[in-house]
Amino acid sequence: MSATDMPAVPTPSQLSHIDDDELARLASNWRALAGRGDREAFGIAHALEVEQRRRTRVSQLQQLPEDPAPAPRPWWKFWQPASERNPTSAS
Repeated sequence: MSATDMPAVPTPSQLSHIDDDELARLASNWRALAGRGDREAFGIAHALEVEQRRRTRVSQLQQLPEDPAPAPRPWWKFWQPASERNPTSAS
């Protein structure tokens, strides 16, 4: 798929068939055309870049480990972090 094959703003279903490297190349090419004043290229470049960000966000979220929930602390000790509590005192 080349820059001249895509006459209108592509839909997400059309973009789902493009691999990541090709998507990056197309976005760069269309952004260059948009930078030279082509108004139609601006919309297409934007759609391609949105798809790139969506894919990056999904892949980054898959890499994040699950964080354990912090231990609850009494409401009256809201000013004192859990790490500074006296372990010998009765709570």
